[in-house]
Amino acid sequence: MSIRLVTDYLDASAEKYPEKIAFADENREISFSQVKSEALKIATKLINDSVFKKPVVIYLDKSVEVLVSFMGAAYSGNFYTPIDTGMPSSRIEKIMETLCPAVIITDEAHRNAASEFSGNTPVILYSDIQKLTADEALVEQAKTKILDTDILYVLFTSGSTGTPKGVIISQKACIDYAEWVTKTFDISSSTIFGEQAPFYFDNSILDIYQTLKNGATLYIIPQKFFMLPKQLFEFLAEKKVNTIFWVPSALCIMANLKAVGKFPVPTLKKVLFCGEVMPNKQLNVWRKAFPDCLYANLYGPTEITDVCAYYIVDREFSDDESLPIGFACENTEIIVLNDKNERVQKDEKGELCVRGTCLSYGYYNNPEKTQAAFVQNPLNSKYPEIIYRTGDIVHYNERGELMYDCRKDFQIKHMGHRIELGEIETAVSAVEGVEQNCCLYDTEHSKIVMFFTGSVEAQQIIDSIKNAVPEYMIPNKKIKLDKMPINLNGKIDRVELKKML
Repeated sequence: MSIRLVTDYLDASAEKYPEKIAFADENREISFSQVKSEALKIATKLINDSVFKKPVVIYLDKSVEVLVSFMGAAYSGNFYTPIDTGMPSSRIEKIMETLCPAVIITDEAHRNAASEFSGNTPVILYSDIQKLTADEALVEQAKTKILDTDILYVLFTSGSTGTPKGVIISQKACIDYAEWVTKTFDISSSTIFGEQAPFYFDNSILDIYQTLKNGATLYIIPQKFFMLPKQLFEFLAEKKVNTIFWVPSALCIMANLKAVGKFPVPTLKKVLFCGEVMPNKQLNVWRKAFPDCLYANLYGPTEITDVCAYYIVDREFSDDESLPIGFACENTEIIVLNDKNERVQKDEKGELCVRGTCLSYGYYNNPEKTQAAFVQNPLNSKYPEIIYRTGDIVHYNERGELMYDCRKDFQIKHMGHRIELGEIETAVSAVEGVEQNCCLYDTEHSKIVMFFTGSVEAQQIIDSIKNAVPEYMIPNKKIKLDKMPINLNGKIDRVELKKML
């Protein structure tokens, strides 16, 4: 069967594995045939309401119903945007203002909250839609009007500014990514995912579409378990989870709590991570506890359909070394450009730029930001060719592997030196007793500020890193926190830390 749209994945799996569990949360398990039949009801409702090629907001707690709603939007030729029910109202209002959705799908528990921000947008209940009858012929007819270049989803990312930007991803880009993941990591119908990422965060795309494509099974891990290590590992063991794709903070929390290796998960075979830098100190804890697992560092912003580079961990690393981000994914070109918009030479650092099917169309309803980041390839003056400028500074190591240095905006000028804050963070991460750390630059007072958590004191950290970084890179101000602020995506919240400068 040739795959043109993501719903083709669901059609194939529903035919091949009709009664198999596709998705499961704390409240229910749902088979592939149920996912399809419930999604078709949503699609029928949207088509009958003349909603086509429009944004559909899903405002539900993290659950199987969210995933079914995604497919309902896709079957009807629309695109989806999940809004988290715990999101601050100010952020929701900004998203709604940018998106102007055609409809909001929610449930009885969130009807009132949805009505408060809906404005003129109709609010419909998932349970009411499920009382309707699906019209498969109508959906099939709508399918003939859907192109693989049509939008599949718009996910809102705030980056370092705190202002949400809606990243537009097409059906084709998602399929391209899904095909690569299956081939690279040997995903099959026997894969069981322990799903961590929120559905409004692009890390979830891997788990969702690998499940639909391969007839795998996805168990949504209750969020509270990430503070309850015993229950978390018991959950993984009970559900026979063999593949996890988590944000590094989640892996680090388990390592810092000394929970990794304490509770057996005999089925675990693949540990993938993406979203921020994974410190080798905590990764080594996992590698020692689960030595037979495949470990892979995936890299990429939301703007390139989740991942554009990857590194399968194939050698030992000391705690103070940086992990490579590796090599470009298939059908993706990575171009590293210097300040003169030329390819970097050996050992030269530059901005990582990306070309390929994976590219987003830009930011929804935001041409100014789109034009700044999605630009003509400066190496090609012959015809239009868009690249995405990630804002990440990288270099190639002696093995030809890509190494992440820092964000362009985390590269600072201090005491006459150009400094990458990421280099300081790597050195601090390796210090015994440090759990998490983040370095920012206080421009007003010309100070490098180190925020950290753990059982160690600031002076011990400074004494320990003196041999790892030059004197001008030693943090001028040290702030110990009881708990590192974490944003909605599970990453260190730099916007919140900036308020503490």
